[in-house]
Amino acid sequence: MFSPTITSVTPLRAVEGGRVTLRGRGFPVERIPRVTVGDQDALVHFASSERIIFSVPSDLESGPSPIRIENLPCETAYLTVAAPWATGLHQVDNPVFDSEGNLFVTYSGSRGQTAPVSVFRVTRAGTREPFVTGIVNPTSMAIGPDGQLYVSSRFEGAVYRVKPDGTHEQVATDLGVACGLAFDDQGRLYVGDRSGTIFRVEDSKVHPFATLPPSVAAFHLAFSPDGDLFVSAPTLGSYDHIYRIARDGSVRSLLTPFGRPQGLAFSPGEGVLHVIDALAGACGLYRLSDLDGEPQLVASGGGFIGVAFGPSGEMAVASGDTAYRFES
Repeated sequence: MFSPTITSVTPLRAVEGGRVTLRGRGFPVERIPRVTVGDQDALVHFASSERIIFSVPSDLESGPSPIRIENLPCETAYLTVAAPWATGLHQVDNPVFDSEGNLFVTYSGSRGQTAPVSVFRVTRAGTREPFVTGIVNPTSMAIGPDGQLYVSSRFEGAVYRVKPDGTHEQVATDLGVACGLAFDDQGRLYVGDRSGTIFRVEDSKVHPFATLPPSVAAFHLAFSPDGDLFVSAPTLGSYDHIYRIARDGSVRSLLTPFGRPQGLAFSPGEGVLHVIDALAGACGLYRLSDLDGEPQLVASGGGFIGVAFGPSGEMAVASGDTAYRFES
């Protein structure tokens, strides 16, 4: 006879509304068990003697929170919870960290809408400051080799360079429905046109670099440590692949499909690809230790759009209206 026990928690990180799975043995299921995270009751979606699925409740403090199952008084697992770091956003791609650990987030708005603030800067302390105004439909962001912020406008088909005081100048145009941005190791800018083209910008001149199927949302771009460009481009299909584009512009797809892949980024140091899958009901951040292997769920939450890694190893994930921060 074995004692009831919790053997795993998946994922180990989550935000409010994220789904978490407990696995083990001997869970009491004569009725739906009461599960608590911290001191809050969690909504249980499924329960068996070996598996319980629940949603993370709101109003939890950031950091490790104990998970307990009613009638298992000696069994406690821990989940790292991220509380909201910035709210009142309209994020459509990755947030971006600068070298000091400040996070840039957008208020993109509906097509043609000029919002009072285009880009906010969120300090380490969580203070949200207006940073950029006047860019219509700010979509994607990247920090350039010059240390300055670059922002695309899908409405104008343009990219802007933002100075430290928040003023900005246009550096490229005629980019279609400009969204995803990334810089290669030679300092060249790449822009994803949602209509199906990846452009390369050199000395303010725009050149087509690769062609992909059009996307219904945005193109999301990230360079790998070995210099390949990775792109996600969600469509109306039941699943989509991540594209890998070599330096010569040749395109191949990763073997593993996602339900609705969106923001993507490589973690610092180890250089592992992380992808947001925004499929309804199964939204989360996935890690691909093997690019053609099985993705591992590392954080769950509702409506994730983007992910970014900071200079101290911290990680931010963003939904359409909220940014969350996980410490390293």
